[in-house]
Amino acid sequence: MSRPLTSGPLGPVTARRAGWLAVSAFALLAALALWVTLAPGHLLPADASLHHWSVVHRPAGAAAAARAVTDTGTAVIPYVVLLVVGLYVGRTARERCGVALALILCLGAGQALRYAVMSLIARPRPPVADWAAHASGWSFPSGHTATAAMTAALTIAALVLGGRRPSLLAIAVIGSWGVAVGLTRVYLGVHWFTDVVAGWLFAVGWVSLLVWAYLRWAPAGLRKEA
Repeated sequence: MSRPLTSGPLGPVTARRAGWLAVSAFALLAALALWVTLAPGHLLPADASLHHWSVVHRPAGAAAAARAVTDTGTAVIPYVVLLVVGLYVGRTARERCGVALALILCLGAGQALRYAVMSLIARPRPPVADWAAHASGWSFPSGHTATAAMTAALTIAALVLGGRRPSLLAIAVIGSWGVAVGLTRVYLGVHWFTDVVAGWLFAVGWVSLLVWAYLRWAPAGLRKEA
């Protein structure tokens, strides 16, 4: 049978890499937040140009498709996804419930932390006249982006650490969805591109931190062979 990455010598190596990835992602997020805060009009060069391109190249059909994708990154859908993943990864009824609950709590805590960062930066969104979808709150980091990326990363981490060994194609599909939701936020005109980049960095940092903590401190019984 397959072996999860948490068993054997790969465990400590994976933990160190996850820790460094978390530190790197959060450091880049802090640098980007400082850059945005100090920039004239809180805009970086790529923000205005990509926003303008999106508004100009947005026919009704493409906007409708983008809204369909963007809607999968919010509300109950990410939680349902993680519930299903948890039920799939667990091997007993108790494990299934425990994994599903842990994934849901990790996403909820990440969303709360992301909201705190957003409130602290308080960056205005693009002009309302350019919006092609509903939006609310401040802009940085993007909530849809961070939620979708966290959901994708938690899904992949749960499958790998649970010994399910997802294929490279499955990882690519899950990761592409997490990226696509973020890109739709720019295309729909409700976020600047750097909001989306910040959402990705936040998700990478948060999930990497969770993986590091799991590999370092989880009881041995939770990190057994599949």
